[in-house]
Amino acid sequence: MKSVAVFCGSSIGASDVYAEGAKKLGNELAQRGITLVYGGSSVGVMGTVADAVLAGGGQVVGVMPGFLDKREISHKHLTELIIVDSMHERKAKMAELAEGFMTLPGGPGTMEEFFEVFTWAQLGLHRKPLGFLNINGYYDPLLEFFQHMAQEQFLHEKYLSMALVDTDAGRLLDQFNTYEPPAVKTFLRPGQT
Repeated sequence: MKSVAVFCGSSIGASDVYAEGAKKLGNELAQRGITLVYGGSSVGVMGTVADAVLAGGGQVVGVMPGFLDKREISHKHLTELIIVDSMHERKAKMAELAEGFMTLPGGPGTMEEFFEVFTWAQLGLHRKPLGFLNINGYYDPLLEFFQHMAQEQFLHEKYLSMALVDTDAGRLLDQFNTYEPPAVKTFLRPGQT
């Protein structure tokens, strides 16, 4: 794996544990020679993970819409900063550049990014690994909700395995390297083909 898109918050969170987890991920990416692809911000968990990759001698590509760059929150020391016209273009560019998608703690924007690539994977639009670095149990309630979705038959059981989860960045990257996606989603039942 040569590049990973990281979705995460532009806030730092309520506890130092989130920044610590972002730094550990950044260190791991730099040590493994994996390029970080992310939203291009200098603040919050986003800025923390980028700073850690850069401090470790790694490569960081930021993708940011022009209207956010004008607010002066873009990171000024990245390997590359790509300015796009819209949030839609940002996500498309990140997906194009990344060989996997990792989600750290964040808010609604982070969730929206995760759910888009998760949905794309179910539809067979990509076969890249994706998952959660579950720092401080942040995603435990969401993972429980995934179980509820499956129980209520709004999420196929086989797709639960698409969302890889670990509390350790290195172990999660190892899971990414061995990931085998399930078959593409179909709305046909056996016997309808």
